Amino acid sequence: QVQLVESGGALVQAGDSLRLSCAASGRIDTFQSMGWYRQARGKQRELVASISRSGRTNYVDSVKGRFTISRDSAKNTVHLQMHKLEPADSAVYYCNGGPGSTSVPWGQGTSVAVSP
Repeated sequence: QVQLVESGGALVQAGDSLRLSCAASGRIDTFQSMGWYRQARGKQRELVASISRSGRTNYVDSVKGRFTISRDSAKNTVHLQMHKLEPADSAVYYCNGGPGSTSVPWGQGTSVAVSP
């Protein structure tokens, strides 16, 4: 079963940028799509961005224009470039299968904390 390892999280200030990475132990093309999710303390996990095999992307309204998801099938990695970070973006970020895909066990995620 594919294992996913997220990295790149950090403590940053509002307005800063971060790039998250997700490394898969197997081929990401086995997923219909890949997604980045986040879970803030006390809240449910939400899908913030997804990218299909063909490269079509979707974003939750709160991150549109600020976040960009990308995938590198040759390296089996998925990235989330985040700009203009806001305190509301603070959460643990995870990658997994996106819409239309079967999820695999969740990794440990990577923590993003944005100070005002």
